[in-house]
Formats: sequence, structure tokens, C-alpha cells
Amino acid sequence: MPLTRITLYQGCSEARIAAISAILHQTLVETFDVPAQDRFQIIETPSASQRIYDRHYLSGTRGDNFMLFTVLAGRPRATAQKSAFCRLLAQRLQQQLGVDPDDVMVVIQFNHVSDWSFSNGQLYAEEAP
Repeated sequence: MPLTRITLYQGCSEARIAAISAILHQTLVETFDVPAQDRFQIIETPSASQRIYDRHYLSGTRGDNFMLFTVLAGRPRATAQKSAFCRLLAQRLQQQLGVDPDDVMVVIQFNHVSDWSFSNGQLYAEEAP
């Protein structure tokens, strides 16, 4: 049940956004044990003045195409799963879209299933199995 906020650069084409979204989702399905129909993403393309980031902090050189993936998940994943997700996401973005791996940043956060309500004002933890 992850919710991902994808922050891209202004001017990113609709086709490229769709490809990034698909790559992200497939990688979550394969590495985070996410069901294929569990797809919740918020994609933003703020102006350059609204994307403030250090081009060198803990990285080689980030460019103008820097992208940030913030993943909020309802159950913790092992370090090996998190590492596999980050590595595979960067690899796929590079192989399929030519994205420089230095331009890919991922932040993973966890909360509890009782913090989610998918609809009808009912907490997920309260739903019948």
C-alpha cells in the first residue's frame, strides 16, 4: 500500500511521466511485494525555483533532471528489499529513459496500516479480512 510522491522537473513530457510512473510501479511490485493493482502516485513538476537541491551532496553531480521519489508504505521492508528497490529503480530509469543515476533520489518512510483509510472513512486496520 505505498503512496509515492514523484517530484520531477518542469517541462517533463506526459509520455516520460507515464514511463517513469510505470517503471516505479513495476519496481515496487517486484521488490516491495506490492499487489499490481495497488498503485497510488502523486506526480509533481514544480518550477526550477521550487526545486531546491544540492547538486553534490552525497552524490556525484545532480543535473537539471533531478527527480525525487518519496515512498510512504504501510509496513516496514527489510534493508535488502529497500536496497534492491533503490538499485533497480535507478537501473531501470537509466536503461529505459537514459536517466543519470545521480539524478535519482529516494526517500522511504513507513507508518502502520492503522494510519490508512482507503475509502468510506474506514481505517484499513478495521476492515474485515
